[in-house]
Amino acid sequence: MAEAQQPAAAAGEDKTMAILSLVFAIVLPIVGLILALISRKKYPLGTDGHGLVKAGLIVSIILTALPLLAMLVLFGFTASML
Repeated sequence: MAEAQQPAAAAGEDKTMAILSLVFAIVLPIVGLILALISRKKYPLGTDGHGLVKAGLIVSIILTALPLLAMLVLFGFTASML
């Protein structure tokens, strides 16, 4: 009986892309977001590295959204002071 082919990440391949997505999510959130979105195809649900990709995606979204939200609040507050 032939075995079903597994994705490359599940076959014991390293998790470099998943780790890079998490590291760049902290250092450069936009780059981390792009890497995490690309990595989602390589590490589907249930494979090694999926959790790292998910964490990289969540962290990069939060660290991208927080400065944008802070700028909106700051500019809204300063505009109301005028």
